[in-house]
Order: sequence, then C-alpha cells, then structure tokens
Amino acid sequence: MTRLFLFFILIVFVSASSGHKAAPKWISLFNGKDLSGWKVKIRNHALGDNYANTFSASHGVLKVNYDGYTNFDEMFGHIYNERKFSHYLLSIEYRFVGNQANGGPGWAIRNSGAMVHSQAPETVGLNQDFPISIEVQFLGGNGKDERHTANLCTPGTHVVYNGKLMTDHCVNSTSKTFHGDQWVRVDVLVLGNTQIKHIVNGDTVLTYEKPQIGGGVVTDFDPKEKVDGKMLSEGYISLQSESHPIEFRRVELVDLAPYAKDPRKLRSVLDELSRRKVDF
Repeated sequence: MTRLFLFFILIVFVSASSGHKAAPKWISLFNGKDLSGWKVKIRNHALGDNYANTFSASHGVLKVNYDGYTNFDEMFGHIYNERKFSHYLLSIEYRFVGNQANGGPGWAIRNSGAMVHSQAPETVGLNQDFPISIEVQFLGGNGKDERHTANLCTPGTHVVYNGKLMTDHCVNSTSKTFHGDQWVRVDVLVLGNTQIKHIVNGDTVLTYEKPQIGGGVVTDFDPKEKVDGKMLSEGYISLQSESHPIEFRRVELVDLAPYAKDPRKLRSVLDELSRRKVDF
C-alpha cells in the first residue's frame, strides 16, 4: 500500500513538472563585490589601467566616479565584460548621483550608457574615444525639462530604423523622464543582426534592425576595425564613464543564443520572460 501511494505521488509530480516550462536562466555579469570578469579601457590610458579608480565595486554596486580627477579632459572610459554575446536579454539598473566632473562636456551632464555589439577592448586604440558599437544611451532629467532615456547613439555604426538606414548619430526613445537619483531599469533585447529593442521599466521604447559598421563620431580607431558596411551580429557589452557619476546595481542577462535558430523556442522563452513584466 505504501509503495503504491509513493508511486502515485511520483506520477503526479512528474506530470506536473513536465507541463511546467523551465524559467530562463539569468546570468549575473557583475558579482557585487569586485570587477572580476571586466576589463577597463579609458581614453589615453592602456587597457587595464583603471585611472584614478574610475570604476569600483562595493556593497552590490558598480560605481563610476571621478573623485581622483583634476580635470576630465575628454578621458571617456568603458568597462567591458570579458564575454562576447550575440542573442540575449540584458537587464541593467542604474542611477545618476552627485555632480559632473570638472571639465566634463556640457552634453555629458547626467549622461552615460551601455554599449552592445561592441568591438573587443583589445582592439580599441590608445586614444580612441568610443568603441565602435551600438550605444543604449542613459540620460537623467535635469529637474525641469523632458529628457528621454534608453535612446540610441551610434559611434562608428548605423542601423535600420523605421525601414530606412539611419545615419543620424542619435535617436530619442519614447520613455518618460527620470529626475533625481531614482533607480531606473533598462532591458535591451538583442537578437544578433536582426533586431534590438530598448525597454524601460517594462515598456518597449525603441526598436531598430540590422546594426552595422559605418559613419563617424568615433576617433583614433584602428582602420582595420572599422569596415564600413559590415553587419554586426555579436560583440561585447560595456558600461560608460562620460564624466557624470553613475551607479549600477544590476547587470545581468539571459543568453538567448541556444534558441536563436529555432523561432518557436525563442518565442516561447520571450513569452516566459514577458510574463515577468518585460514587454516585447
């Protein structure tokens, strides 16, 4: 009798489990303690030189600050995750804090971003300002004016937007403005070379296709790295230092590459993620 009862319970458990889809696995890119798994490249400094401790980590927060700078002097920086990705859902929570560094450009007040499909940090020139990449631009409100976030900027790249090749450097999203030091969540759905979506606090605010190398707004690069017309289907993820202090407390992703060649499986995973209040 006991064996029969245990067998019945096992059958019920297996049946219930087989009907339940496994939740997509989130991969934390930032461990909350240090910068393990990341590489720093700051303009005019060699790869790995974290000048003035621009990037640091403590108490679960990755911080970008300029306390050790006398003058910013266009030393734009990026911290790159060491892994390359092609299809993924990236999730970042950020907030702007404090005041801009002395000498920071006016356009960079409460301005930062995350780069996707970026060139490898090892290929970035010593004096190169920005990596050839797609930038998900983060902007903070100034307390009075409308200022969208999760915009698109294109250092050394183009995209197809609304069916046409977009050669402008930046395009605004439809997000609301976030004033003060509130935390903002931005998700970025990257599907190789087919489509990229920017999502703010669960709402899709910008969609475009076919990221590719082209255009300007990047200097002192190695010409071998800038092959205009080359489609971008993979690359590195980096976070910016553009002269205004910013903090990140969540940097994680779901790797969608295993589902990229099976549209139905990919759609199923995206549907599961959408039930977690991410709108695709």
